[in-house]
Amino acid sequence: TDLKVTGIDFLKSENCRLHHTDAYNIKNLVVRRGQPFRLQLTLSRELKAADKLALRFGIGENPMKIRGTLFSLNPRREKDLGGWQISIIKNDGKECLLSVTSSPRAPVGKYTLNVKTGTNTYKAENDAVYLLFNPWCEDDDVFLDDEAQRKEYVLNDTGYIYVGSAYSIHSRPWNFGQFEEFVLDACMYLLDNSNLRLTSRRDPVLVSRAMSALVNANDDNGVLLGNWSGNYSNGTSPMDWIGSVLILQKYYKTKQPVSFGQCWVFAGVLTTVMRCLGIPSRCISNFNSAHDTDENLRVDVYLNERGEKLNWMSVDSVWNFHVWNDVWMKREDLPAGFDGWQAIDSTPQEQSQGVFQCGPCPLKAVRDGDVYLPFDSKFVYAEVNADKVYWIVKNVNNEEKFIKISTETQGIGVNISTKAVGEDKREDITTLYKFPEGSREERESMKKALSFIRPSGMVPRAHFASIVPTDNVDSRPGDLREPVPKTGLQLEITHKAALYPGNPLELAITVKTSTPGSWTINLTSSCQLQSYTGKVEASLGYVKETIKLEGTSETQVPLTIAADTYMKVLASAEDELLILVTAIAEVQETKEKLTKETTMSFAYPPITVQMPETAKLNEDFTCDFIFKNKLNVSLDNCKLLVEGLGIFKMAAFDEGDVEPGKILKSKIICTPTRLGEKKMVAKLTSTQVKGISAEKAITI
Repeated sequence: TDLKVTGIDFLKSENCRLHHTDAYNIKNLVVRRGQPFRLQLTLSRELKAADKLALRFGIGENPMKIRGTLFSLNPRREKDLGGWQISIIKNDGKECLLSVTSSPRAPVGKYTLNVKTGTNTYKAENDAVYLLFNPWCEDDDVFLDDEAQRKEYVLNDTGYIYVGSAYSIHSRPWNFGQFEEFVLDACMYLLDNSNLRLTSRRDPVLVSRAMSALVNANDDNGVLLGNWSGNYSNGTSPMDWIGSVLILQKYYKTKQPVSFGQCWVFAGVLTTVMRCLGIPSRCISNFNSAHDTDENLRVDVYLNERGEKLNWMSVDSVWNFHVWNDVWMKREDLPAGFDGWQAIDSTPQEQSQGVFQCGPCPLKAVRDGDVYLPFDSKFVYAEVNADKVYWIVKNVNNEEKFIKISTETQGIGVNISTKAVGEDKREDITTLYKFPEGSREERESMKKALSFIRPSGMVPRAHFASIVPTDNVDSRPGDLREPVPKTGLQLEITHKAALYPGNPLELAITVKTSTPGSWTINLTSSCQLQSYTGKVEASLGYVKETIKLEGTSETQVPLTIAADTYMKVLASAEDELLILVTAIAEVQETKEKLTKETTMSFAYPPITVQMPETAKLNEDFTCDFIFKNKLNVSLDNCKLLVEGLGIFKMAAFDEGDVEPGKILKSKIICTPTRLGEKKMVAKLTSTQVKGISAEKAITI
């Protein structure tokens, strides 16, 4: 009689455990390429030596062998040309156990399977097999030879994104949730919607570049719409997300871009997509990140005579922080030596090859100054290496005059941060992106980079004119080092008390000299509120003083801002604002000028999460959130956002207004659906304070 297949068992629990895919919340078989998995066929009779049997794995609409999208595997024959292998492990009566190994270079995606026996074909209905990249397989381009790193960068579904400012860095908990329902399907939908040919899906370089374009919606109906306008009324404020899951689920359901994202949201979602597809990935926060629109390695900052930053003049900007991603892979497309971490960025800043996409760019190329290497290494190089040039704009006889005050060569690209492997703490990875400031290697790398980047002469670039009258215009100094002032002049900006909203901001500027002589110093200092992209939202006050110092001495000049000067701005802004203090000092005797700029974050009272340390699968437990408003101001329209992967689905609770001294208490009941260590993430938002985050771990 004819041999027929009557059933296929995908042996899901055994295969998924061995392939590190058992966490995916999906009924299908999910396996990684280049690694064997088993299938059990049920046949109409015993398989004999003369019987014909072929398993056909196909990807895409119309799988064909010639296109490299159909793989026909016959256990009796030589291995398939595409590098796939099959063998019979056990042939017992009507049961036949097979082992299948896909090629470590196979295209990733959803495969259909049908089994041919002679003239009969058995189709496995609704049983697509999902094939992913494999960091555990030595022959895969994404192979990562460190189990702790694979656990962190592929399997960890929670983490932190670092925000704030260079010298007051905060961790923002983020739920990546790459294993949650519909997330894998959303990633498959993105692959189908990318312009990648099916065979290009074998290459993590092309896949990660395509995903950096698709996570933003700027030119391809991608996942997230960016919005930095401060108005989020027809969507979700970027501050109100605590993870990627809801975003990707909503996108998959509606097939429309989700509103709204800013850089940390784009980076969080791109990490989820990369980890979900099996490419090791992490979020990277670069503090004082230069957005250098014309790649001249220079960002011009314009100040008025009070020392206040003028927004409208600058073409380029320095962001307090910018978040992108590193992904781990071999670069077969480049000369040897550029494997390993690559930067990719899905925040829509600049177009690359006509599309809002960025990377992958080897970190080694950035560090060594090899900025001619693809992709987008000049842009990434500038983000961590640009110089900052300060100009004062003076009105002389109704004409605007630009006076260069100082060049800062070491302030950009500092404290580059990511979550440490296996620990809930920050790791500084600045040395992967740049050599130590002032070292010989750094100078050589800069020299090499400058041979590929044409820095313009020192003429200020502003929105309204290409040629403007200037004093003190010079070309870029060769050694890129700050001149040490003859007077040993130094400026320090500090705050005397914690910067709680509703309290006066008590700031101080310390002026120091350290060489013999009598010095007369004109000090101008201003305080402004700005968003993290460096956009000034309000000028709050300034101080102008003339100080006399002798030899080695110092003096402190206070700058105090009353609460009612800034509270209205805080409440009316929809973004989280930072405090920007700028100081300019000029020594009358030597005409030396020095500029110092510091950004500070507001401090907030904490939110506490109370729940047991352990709980049992499918058994309810309660979790309490407690917040005491220790501020002098009422927090209006409080909203509590809560999500715990595997223990509690994302929910938002309206908590009304919380007066000073009042306590907010909220209780939820959780039912754990998965084993292992899980995290509860909470965020409190209000009109005055945009986000207070907290988290707590529990073992199920």
